[in-house]
Amino acid sequence: MTSTQTTANAAATDNGVGTSPRRPDGTVKVRGEFAYSSDLWHEDMVWGATLRSPHPYARITGIDITDALAVQGVYAVLTHEDVPGVNKYGLEHSDQPVLAVDVVRYQGEPVALVAADHPETARRAMKRIKVAYDVLEPVTDSEKAAAGEGAELHPGGNVVRHAKIRHGDQSAQADVVVSGVYEVGMQDQAFLGPESGMAIPDTEGGVDLYVATQWLHVDQQQIVAALGLPKDKVRLTLGGVGGAFGGREDLSIQVHACLLALHTGKPVKMVYNREESFYGHVHRHPAKMYYEHGAGKDGRLVYVKAKLYLDGGAYASSTGAVVANAATLGVGPYKVDSASVDCWGVYTNNPPCGAMRGFGAVQAGFAYESQMDKLAEACGIDPVDFRILNAMEEGSLMPTGQVVDSAAPVAELLERLRAKPLPVEHEELDLRRMPGGVSNTTHGEGVVRGVGYAVGIKNICFSEGFDDYSTARVRLQLVGGEPAATVHTAACEVGQGLVTIMQQIVRTELGIEQVTILPMDTTIGNGGSTSASRQSYVTGGAVQAACVAVRSGLHKHLRSKLAADGKMDVVGNKVVSADGSVLADLADVLGDEVFDETVEWRHRPTVPIDPETGQGNAHVQYGFAAHRAVVDVDTELGLIKVVALDCAQDVGKALNPQAVLGQIQGGSAQGLGLAVMEEIQIDGGKIRNPSFTDYLIPTVLDMPPMDIDVLERPDPNAPYGLRGVGEPPTISSTPAIVAAIRAATGLALPRVPVRPEHLTGT
Repeated sequence: MTSTQTTANAAATDNGVGTSPRRPDGTVKVRGEFAYSSDLWHEDMVWGATLRSPHPYARITGIDITDALAVQGVYAVLTHEDVPGVNKYGLEHSDQPVLAVDVVRYQGEPVALVAADHPETARRAMKRIKVAYDVLEPVTDSEKAAAGEGAELHPGGNVVRHAKIRHGDQSAQADVVVSGVYEVGMQDQAFLGPESGMAIPDTEGGVDLYVATQWLHVDQQQIVAALGLPKDKVRLTLGGVGGAFGGREDLSIQVHACLLALHTGKPVKMVYNREESFYGHVHRHPAKMYYEHGAGKDGRLVYVKAKLYLDGGAYASSTGAVVANAATLGVGPYKVDSASVDCWGVYTNNPPCGAMRGFGAVQAGFAYESQMDKLAEACGIDPVDFRILNAMEEGSLMPTGQVVDSAAPVAELLERLRAKPLPVEHEELDLRRMPGGVSNTTHGEGVVRGVGYAVGIKNICFSEGFDDYSTARVRLQLVGGEPAATVHTAACEVGQGLVTIMQQIVRTELGIEQVTILPMDTTIGNGGSTSASRQSYVTGGAVQAACVAVRSGLHKHLRSKLAADGKMDVVGNKVVSADGSVLADLADVLGDEVFDETVEWRHRPTVPIDPETGQGNAHVQYGFAAHRAVVDVDTELGLIKVVALDCAQDVGKALNPQAVLGQIQGGSAQGLGLAVMEEIQIDGGKIRNPSFTDYLIPTVLDMPPMDIDVLERPDPNAPYGLRGVGEPPTISSTPAIVAAIRAATGLALPRVPVRPEHLTGT
């Protein structure tokens, strides 16, 4: 890891900002002792189950629950008629029924619910529910859906959003022109902990829900509408989350468990198995993208034209925002005077798609980076030199007209990668290093090595005028004779290490060691979604601001107690003067005083892009990452071994260097998966591979060594100068790997994931 050093803006401690303390949840997770939401238990609980449609598109002509109710041990069987409030929900548009009424729009759509004394009893009863369907012809082609072909799946047509970017002279001409058509398959978030939670009814008609989610308050907002209850009657607490990556932003079991709990008067536990999880959450939007790039003889970009089609599936989810990202970031981290980008997000009868790490930028990144390699070759320029020649920098103009007003070290990222030594080609045979591994498919015959580069750009935080904020409460007092702080937010810890970051911020700002993070719940104000690489920025900013407010009151108290007027601070539980001399133990002067502050913190505002031109300051911040991939390809069998996947990324400020490396490695692993193995196979709207037997994700044996450079180029507008870390490495890793495969094989490879038949022609 290479990084520059920055200083915290307040007194640091050994476990403060810029260090890598042990995670408070780390040991119990490694030992298998952490309580995930699927481990929740109540002695009087019953089990919930969901009956789902077997058809991608059909009319419901009848539902008979009589036989299911007759099963011994069944407490309730519910249909749409039992939804007391509004039978609609959704992140951007309330277009998805809690339980289907007269039509199902995708395979797996919930139709009925069962509560029983045992999960097997619930499943047996579920199979006795009789649903009569009139099967319809599904809409499955996103490009045709955008053109108005096929059935209208929702009022107003099948286009969820069409985003347009028009930048510069639209009649610009170029000396060198290349074009291509690119496709990205449907990727799953593949979190290891399936959807789960428990709803517990109270005695006054309300309900408490403990659930694995990414956004407590938006869940609450949708649940109260469906239940027809006031907000104070529906209380959410975050359960232990086993990964998310965008797949938990939408509702899954939330309303269903609450409905069953209120109907039965008993605690209801729901846990999806792996197959149901594939049906129960959104996926990455598959994409088909048409690109044309023009450059001068010197290799400088003249124009970019693009048309992107994103398949949103049966319901909108966050398709509108994904479309905006794909369009506004669709040119990549490059300077260009003319751009014309159109992006459509559409309804189909394929599985619903929504948020997944990279959020629209991944799809566009594969296409524009493929084009950059193609254009570099057409211009006779090295692909790295070509990117550096056209790389944006601080002060560059985005195609939306927005100025990139903080560091954009795109050229430096690429130069750092190129300067790294390449992995050695070993002469001795080691099957573990070969494509196919110890399956002994090759001893090196037909194996060719390739090297590829890619760079990407990602917006950080929510965009286009969304009221993006977080709320934090920090309380300082003596506990057991020692100064201690508690932090309360509704920001979801989903495995990324937010609880550690919040502790580090408090230690840095207040100079104390003992910091407790309270359970995340809806008794405090909104913390926003754990997505868009935003929590360290926005919740970190809220915690810092609350600490500053606490510190202000504390310092007034200290001056009064110590009769001191000079500058003082707290470091390591000691009150120190400006020259570093110890004035007192904080515990001795704190006494019975309690300092308690709640802050609602916002980043700088953004605006929606103009609907006709796409112009506007839509984004808060931009993040940049670059990868160099080295691959070995068995050209006879079509097998691929990623030998190395090096990365350089600007993080602004590494609040926790070890966590930063983990985010870069994790994001790169998901990019590798998309490049060579991960795809939900859809046939006629139906999922063919809803299991980890047939949907493959990278394991430790698939991940290569990573040499990572972490740059710290502070953003003056962000807390501590930080830049969101989690998503950028997912964007550049996929095209870098595919570029390396192209270099090894000479094949065009316009689609990911790259499968063996793409390499062998079989």
